[in-house]
Amino acid sequence: MKFGVIALLAAAMAMLAPQAAMAQEVVGAEVPETAEPLEVPAGETEAPEASGAYVPMAPTEGKGMPTSAQDDLLASMTFQDQYTADGQYALFMHDYILLPVITLISLFVLGLLLWVILKFNRRSNPVPSKTTHNTLIEVVWTIVPVIILVIIAVPSITLLARQYETPPEDAITIKATGYQWYWGYTYPDHGDVEIISNMLSDADAIANNEPAQLAVDNRMVVPAGVPLRIQTTGADVIHAFAVPSLWFKMDAVPGRLNEKLLTIPEPGVYYGQCSELCGARHAYMPIAVEALPMEQFEAWVLEQGGSLPGADEELEAADINADETDEDLDIIGEDEA
Repeated sequence: MKFGVIALLAAAMAMLAPQAAMAQEVVGAEVPETAEPLEVPAGETEAPEASGAYVPMAPTEGKGMPTSAQDDLLASMTFQDQYTADGQYALFMHDYILLPVITLISLFVLGLLLWVILKFNRRSNPVPSKTTHNTLIEVVWTIVPVIILVIIAVPSITLLARQYETPPEDAITIKATGYQWYWGYTYPDHGDVEIISNMLSDADAIANNEPAQLAVDNRMVVPAGVPLRIQTTGADVIHAFAVPSLWFKMDAVPGRLNEKLLTIPEPGVYYGQCSELCGARHAYMPIAVEALPMEQFEAWVLEQGGSLPGADEELEAADINADETDEDLDIIGEDEA
């Protein structure tokens, strides 16, 4: 029996050894070399236009990224500043409805508890009260919570409805696919361009004036100010595409295509992470969304080898017109002959 147990343990270790080696290989893998550090001034919100080629936008300090406790303790304990309409509504609901209600209820319950401790202890009441019912109190503690819940329900249901709004037909579709452990972005409306996004090393991120463990080599580039149809799926396990400052989070499930409306009003760089435990390197799947003006976005698409919506139809129409012109010329030539 003893030798059987030892043999079983040895077999298990032999099976786990290749997986451990693979994990070490992945963790120790070198990050590909990146371009030279950005030379855009800090706080700049637009890429330089001198060269004509796409240059990653320099992030604005504190915008679209978390705040450390060393920089601002209070800001590090609450939500990030919001840059979408739904996010601003949700932040308003949290700051001006939920927090005041929670604070008042907590203080009221604490006051009742202290009052009971001081007034109804054994020293103050040697002979305890025999009261078993109080109709007024029972009605109050039933009606008041119901009223509070109804008040909270109105903005809550409104926020839920806004978050499930269907993207319009003319929304630009971008598909985010979660892999172990990186993201892939596909642009089906622009020639099925696909971008693979991996995390930068801390040294490269800091050299680019970006937050460590949130910067990536290839960002998800989108146009600002227009509706986006963000679709998510998983290639292997369940991931979650989440960008806190855009109030956006959606699971990426293998075999399933989820979609949600997202509109980013202003250009900028917004950071997020995979928010579903997906394996050994779950913590190293950052998301960087770069919102550009439409003209710069279209230039980026063309630079990636993609095409603009309607361009193929225009080329086909031009070819048809050219063919018809050639046929007319042939007919005219035959008539003259």
